Amino acid sequence: MSTTEQGEPVSTFPIRLLEGYRSFVTDALPRQQQRFRDLAEAGQKPETMIVACCDSRAAPEVIFDTIPGEVFVLRNVANLVPPYEPDGAYHSTSAALEFAVQALKVKNIVVMGHARCGGIGAALAPAEKPLSPGDFIGKWMSLLRPAAEKVAAYESMTASERNTALERISIRHSIDNLRSFPCVQILESKGRLALHGAWFDIATGELWIMDPSTGDFARPDLSA
Repeated sequence: MSTTEQGEPVSTFPIRLLEGYRSFVTDALPRQQQRFRDLAEAGQKPETMIVACCDSRAAPEVIFDTIPGEVFVLRNVANLVPPYEPDGAYHSTSAALEFAVQALKVKNIVVMGHARCGGIGAALAPAEKPLSPGDFIGKWMSLLRPAAEKVAAYESMTASERNTALERISIRHSIDNLRSFPCVQILESKGRLALHGAWFDIATGELWIMDPSTGDFARPDLSA
């Protein structure tokens, strides 16, 4: 909280968010008031977890037109899932995954990448100097280093093609890492949990779904 020259308090909360909340209170909330009350009383029971990028242009709730309580969303840089490493360190992605699978008992986990991902671009062309002494992004994106080095070596591809290639490879990589978690592996083997891959094109709005048997991506048939 800051003050004006006259000593009057000035809110530093973003005006655009207050405007959005005003719209929510006057429009969406009245239409969904009972649902919010039910969710507050009974808790959440989403059937699907979505691992998405924190890029502001690729919001799962918007892309899939979901309602409150319908999907459990985890967002991080480049929608990565690390391998299972119970080493006592801080693992926010693994913690969210554990909660979704063990407590919420979701039936689906979707890893959704997107076009023009800045994190993927950073993996393909690492900066000479880290953004901060901690180099958190650099260390996080090192999860893709072997794949990134291979894709970066494809000189016959354009920069955009390399980015798209690694965006999709990283989705398959994250799904492989999901299976390194014992709880995921056990439930998938029993048919109680399904893993999916998806890729969203920001410019066109197209969604591409990964074929679980081949790893190829194709646009879904929406006519059914």
